[in-house]
Amino acid sequence: MSEDLERDLGLYSAVTISMGAMIGSGIFVLPAVGYKEAGPAVIVAYVLAGLIVLPAALSKAEMATAMPESGGTYLYIDRALGPLFGTVAGIGAWFSLVFKSSFALVGLGAYLLLLVDIPSGLVKVVALALGAFVVVLNIAGTKQSGRLQAIIVTVVVVALGAYVVNGTFVVDPGRYEPFATHGREGVVTAAAYVFVSYAGVTKIASVAEEVADPGRNLPIAILASMGVMMLIYAAVVAVVVGIVDPGTLTAGGPNGGPSLTPMADGADALFGGVGVLVVSVSAVLALTSMANAGVLASSRFPLAMSRDSLIPSGFTRIDPRFNTPRNAILLTGVVLLALIAFVPVIELAKLASAFQILVFSIVNVAIVAFRESGVESYEPSYVAPGYPFVQTVGVVAGMALLTRMGTLPILGAVGITLGGIVWYWSYGRPRTDRVGALTLLLRRRRGDDVTIDETDGDLISPEQERK
Repeated sequence: MSEDLERDLGLYSAVTISMGAMIGSGIFVLPAVGYKEAGPAVIVAYVLAGLIVLPAALSKAEMATAMPESGGTYLYIDRALGPLFGTVAGIGAWFSLVFKSSFALVGLGAYLLLLVDIPSGLVKVVALALGAFVVVLNIAGTKQSGRLQAIIVTVVVVALGAYVVNGTFVVDPGRYEPFATHGREGVVTAAAYVFVSYAGVTKIASVAEEVADPGRNLPIAILASMGVMMLIYAAVVAVVVGIVDPGTLTAGGPNGGPSLTPMADGADALFGGVGVLVVSVSAVLALTSMANAGVLASSRFPLAMSRDSLIPSGFTRIDPRFNTPRNAILLTGVVLLALIAFVPVIELAKLASAFQILVFSIVNVAIVAFRESGVESYEPSYVAPGYPFVQTVGVVAGMALLTRMGTLPILGAVGITLGGIVWYWSYGRPRTDRVGALTLLLRRRRGDDVTIDETDGDLISPEQERK
């Protein structure tokens, strides 16, 4: 059975997959969560979070053109730092993307209540049904999934543009004062919470094996979607803050918590019932799109790890009819549905953000390992600017954000890390003897003669090469 995937995704599909992974909860759910921490300065928090993500986005854009294969973050960290780090990053990045997709579908339920009159107890059931639909869609084909993304993202961006244009005429300047209600610390904390909004920017790298002309399309997709979304976030959040009552944002949600429908709250102030209807439909589309992009990207982590013998080989299986990694998608789908059923929505956002911050920091280290090791097979067609200053800033800023996440998300990130280490030593280590570019660098500086296996880019020792 073939284990190769088809390059079905063009530039527009690549851009919209990346944007679709960001355009959901970051706009339709999280603004109120950030507002509670920073007040009107949540606008700055969104920009700050984007700037902290940018170094990792640049690094991933470079590494994606050197290794246009399924796996994205896992693949880069594994090849740069070795299979131990790769296992931790692969499992953690997979979990965090599934967390984010679950968060999107749970948040969708709050908007669904504004559209149809159903008992609140059934909202989770609807989210589970949509989750199952997304899983089936991904099994049915990447091209179909990419087309759906392109349509949904285009519609939602047009709707958001209309929202911003109309909102700017009615914003109340007084709602921006005082601006930073909790000072600089509040802005940094809010940035940590909304960081997950940008985590999808590099999801397209996870499906690089299915992108046409990856040397050109991957960097454009990553950087274009990043720039567009930073502008959209800043503009939309600024309008929401300027037209929605602060009490609604901070305490208009379940159990007196932050509102889970801040965009609809603003639409009600702008257009009344019709506006709420339009925004709610847009939210349902965007959050479904976000979940779809999450399943599409995260399911490629088990595929890539299985190819490297770090998890059972059954996850390399490609469906003969649809040419998609069926087993990897099913595994992702099972975890997605379990999270929707049993984990509180806000905790999903925090857990997703915490590990993504950690992984994005490690990605910045990975590119340093590749550049300094001089690996012959590392030949990117796009070179990230500002090296190594940009990557250093990304690591330091990421670690600073991580400290603002609170105890539970940090413990969750530590737990995933320890779990990945245990899995590697108990399962992966006996099945692989690969090393990373970092090991090559250290051995070369020690004076050892180390070469590259040009057949797959894996780093091997002289003893392994003779065998």
